[in-house]
Amino acid sequence: MNRWPGKHGPSRRNLLKAMGAGALSLSLVPWAGCTGRSRAKRPNFVFILTDDHRHDALGCADHPWIRTPHLDTLADEGVRFSNSFVTTSLCSPSRASFLSGQYAHSHGVCNNEQDDLPDTVPTFPQALQAAGYRTGFIGKWHMARHAKPRPGFDHWVAFSRQGGYQRNTLDVNGRWELSEKYVTDDLTDRAENFLADQGPDPFLLYLSHKAVHAPFQPAQRHTKLYGDARMLPAMTPGERLDLKPNWGGRKPQMERAAHVLDYARTLASVDESVGRIREILDRQGRLDNTVIIYAGDNGYLQGEHGGLWDKRAAYEQSIRIPLLIRYPRAFSPGKVCRELALNLDVAPTILGLAGLTPPSEMSGLDLSEMARGTAARESFLYEYFAEMGSVPTTVAVRTREYKYITFPENPEHTRELYHLRYDPAETDNRIGQKEYSEVLAELESELEALKKSTGFVMQSNRTP
Repeated sequence: MNRWPGKHGPSRRNLLKAMGAGALSLSLVPWAGCTGRSRAKRPNFVFILTDDHRHDALGCADHPWIRTPHLDTLADEGVRFSNSFVTTSLCSPSRASFLSGQYAHSHGVCNNEQDDLPDTVPTFPQALQAAGYRTGFIGKWHMARHAKPRPGFDHWVAFSRQGGYQRNTLDVNGRWELSEKYVTDDLTDRAENFLADQGPDPFLLYLSHKAVHAPFQPAQRHTKLYGDARMLPAMTPGERLDLKPNWGGRKPQMERAAHVLDYARTLASVDESVGRIREILDRQGRLDNTVIIYAGDNGYLQGEHGGLWDKRAAYEQSIRIPLLIRYPRAFSPGKVCRELALNLDVAPTILGLAGLTPPSEMSGLDLSEMARGTAARESFLYEYFAEMGSVPTTVAVRTREYKYITFPENPEHTRELYHLRYDPAETDNRIGQKEYSEVLAELESELEALKKSTGFVMQSNRTP
C-alpha cells in the first residue's frame, strides 16, 4: 500500500516569522510602496468571488453537462488550481480567510453574519489601498449584518446579509439605492462602471456575487437551460453509510434534479459576468496587466453521502472550490496545477504580485510560486465550529492522499479516514481497519502538528 510519509515541514508563516524585520505587519509598518516597481507597471487586480460554487461545476473541470464558456476561457488563458480548498466551509469565515490569509481560529470570524473582521487583522485590500491602489468592493460582504462601508475600500456597493436575487437595497458609498435588476447583472453593471472610471493608477476590483446561494433563482433568460441534462446519481454505489457518523444531516430529496438544475442555471449568469469583465478589460487595453482571480467561497453538497446538502462538512464536495487565475506575466496559460491550494493563499499571492511583502499573520503560500513548482504543501488543517444545523464541530487534516476527520466536541461520533487516491468519493471509512493503523497514527500526529503550527484554539459554539 502507498503510504503518505507524515512529514510536517515549516509553514510559510513560520518562515516569515523567522525572518524578523523582513516580515512586515500592517499594525507596525505602513504599506508605503513597492519593491522596485513603478506605479505604472504594477498590475491591477480583479477578484471575483461566488457563493457555494463547488469545484466540479465547471466545463473545464469536465462536468458532463454544465457549460461555463467564459470561465473555461479564463482557465485556458491562465491556471486552474484543480485541488483548491477552503479551510472552513462556511461563507463568513471563508470570506474572512480570503481577505486576511488566516484561519478562522486566527481572524475570529467563526460564524455566519455575527462577526466582522477586527480592525487589527490586516487584509489585502487595506494593503493595496495604502500602497496607492484605488480599491472597490461590489456585492455580498456577508460578515456582520450591515452593509456599511468597510476599511480598505475607496468605492463601496453592498447589500446586507444574503441579499435577494431580484430586489435589493444597496449601500452605495454611504447612500442607499433600491435596485430591482437581477442581482448578478446589477453587480456586473456596477463593476463595469467602476472599471470604466479608472485612470492610470492601479486598481483592485473585488466583485462578490450572491450567486449561487440557495434558494436558487436563475435569470429569466436561463430558466430553460439544461432541459436535456442527464442527472448523475448522488450516491456512489457501494458507499458504506453505516461506517460514517450519523449526526442527523442526511435529508434525501425527491426533487434533487430540479434543485441541481436550478443551481446550474443560476451559475450561468455568473459565467456571463466573467465574460463581460474580461471584455471591458480587453477593450481598455488592460487585460494582460490585470490579475483576474475567480474563486468560490466554499463547495456545496448536492445529496451525496446518503442525502447531505449545503456545506460545513469536511467532505470533498463541501470543501473543494474552483480557483482560476489569469495573468500571463506570472502564470503560463492553459496550465492545471494539482498542488494543494487554499483560500488562505489568495491574499499573499495578490500582495506578492503587487510587489508587497505579506505580513507575518498571513498563513498562505504564493500561488504563482505554486504554479511554477517552487512552493507546495503536503497537508492542511480544516476546521468548522458548530453553529446552526446538525454538523458538529469538525477538525480534520487533508493530505495529498488521505483525509482524517475528527469531532472533538462529540467523541461519540465515528471518526473518518479516507484513502483519497483509491477512494476519491470517500465511500469507505478506513477507521478500525488494521492495515491502516500506522497511517492513522501518522495522520493523528500530522493533525496535532498542524494545530500547533497554526496556533489552533477551539472556538465556542455560538448560535445566530
